[in-house]
Amino acid sequence: MKIDKSTMKMWSRIGSRAAYGMAALELGKKYDDLILLTGDTSTSAGLDRFKKTFPEKFLDVGIAEQDMVGIAAGLSSEGFKVYTSTFSPFQTMRCCEQIKVNIGYMNQKVCMVGLASGLVLGMLGYTHCCIEDISIMRSIPGITVVSPADCGETVKAVLAAIEHDKSVYIRLTGGSPNPPIYFDDFDFTIGKANILREGNDLAIIACGSMVKNALEASIILNNGKLKSSVIDMHTIKPIDKEIIKNISTSHNLIVTVEEHSIIGGLGSAVSEYLSTLNQKPPLLSIGIDDSYGTAGSYENLLKKRQLLPDQIANTILKRYFSL
Repeated sequence: MKIDKSTMKMWSRIGSRAAYGMAALELGKKYDDLILLTGDTSTSAGLDRFKKTFPEKFLDVGIAEQDMVGIAAGLSSEGFKVYTSTFSPFQTMRCCEQIKVNIGYMNQKVCMVGLASGLVLGMLGYTHCCIEDISIMRSIPGITVVSPADCGETVKAVLAAIEHDKSVYIRLTGGSPNPPIYFDDFDFTIGKANILREGNDLAIIACGSMVKNALEASIILNNGKLKSSVIDMHTIKPIDKEIIKNISTSHNLIVTVEEHSIIGGLGSAVSEYLSTLNQKPPLLSIGIDDSYGTAGSYENLLKKRQLLPDQIANTILKRYFSL
């Protein structure tokens, strides 16, 4: 699949869900044993072209997400390469027991794509927002959790997941258009974080949509003479322990930023590993506090949760200078 400045720009314009559809088309060309399942979200998942091009490789089960997971596990047991997709709360929370038993416990390989996670569907309220999926999915044995930073990384993750040795949950965040982090082809390996900026004072570890906001926050901090590293921790399970260990000995503060509950997500994963190290700096976890809110626009909900770049920078400044 051609990945260059032109395709990166195009994917950014169409958003992560449509970028998933583009990656699916590539998979359909390459794998004869591929089956894509969806729960009444072929258009929302950008799969209309795939459905028309490869009708024999596509199945829409309707609004029956739990059945979708059971069917996916059955197809996997018969040797098929299987992807499922629906909106994140229905892909993960509605199907939690089926994922645990049919995929995790029975050790069946399935790639699951959670659409529109985080707060982007905020106008529909917290029934459609998903701030719990990382904590749920990473607690189930045998499931890898990936949260791409932009559309280019979404394509990379979808293409990599099919050859990964475990089931993969791919968490798609942000809206359309989706601001790019990577502007040309780049290295992507499941389980290996990417360092985007380097600084000696503090390190910001982010995932998904918050990688962009973390980069912008780092520019604000830099103008205030605080040099920050920024790390795209696209894989939350298994987390990149090597990079966490390295920054723990070279930075005065580690910050995690995520569009997810501060309980059980990226911050918790980083904290769990830091707790095993003898030498480590303080950790500041920025995310969504332990509460639900009211419906609202994406930008407004991010602002209420203090997740805009200037708010992230201000939170970091207060913590850093209190050390």
